[in-house]
Amino acid sequence: MEDGSYAQPRCIDTFKSNEHCGKCMKELSKEELLSFVIKCANFAAKKHRNQRRKDVDQTPYINHPLGVANILIQEGNVFEPIVILAAILHDTVEDTDTTFAEIEKEFGHRVCQVVREVTDDKTLPKAERKRLQIEHAPNISREAKLVKLADKLYNLRDLEKSVPIGWTSERVKEYFKWAKAVVDGCRQTNPALERELDILFARHCDSS
Repeated sequence: MEDGSYAQPRCIDTFKSNEHCGKCMKELSKEELLSFVIKCANFAAKKHRNQRRKDVDQTPYINHPLGVANILIQEGNVFEPIVILAAILHDTVEDTDTTFAEIEKEFGHRVCQVVREVTDDKTLPKAERKRLQIEHAPNISREAKLVKLADKLYNLRDLEKSVPIGWTSERVKEYFKWAKAVVDGCRQTNPALERELDILFARHCDSS
């Protein structure tokens, strides 16, 4: 659209894993599903456009949410639109000027709800935010747990490949330990993703 606004596709709130709209009971076409994903990727790319990852290469940040969505599809065999859209958007509120109201307006209540579940409160100290991730993990929705598992898998693989500038080996070890505590709260959600995470934990976490 010329004014840069995002046209609202129909009935995103009622997307089901069987690709049907529960409200209007009409079958959603592949074209409609694709339009949501492209709209969402474009939205996230604009929001994260000035951000970089903390690796040595300063990778564009948008690689991360798109990579998380790709892990869900390619490795987790997850094709639920709500989960994929939430994965692409999962850091927008936490790390950009995006609001939950904006996400709900553009992508619907259910997507917003999942994003809200995986968003840290940046007004809290970092240690408290990390503690709350562990505490809340067992109680979030299945959709949010899927995003959380794929997010942790992406981050841990990145960390294994390239240590962020300024990180010590002890900090890396503590991050793996903390991530395992979060993942343990999301168990029995997706065996494939959990298996890949366990491979990483076996290499980097103490067996005790």
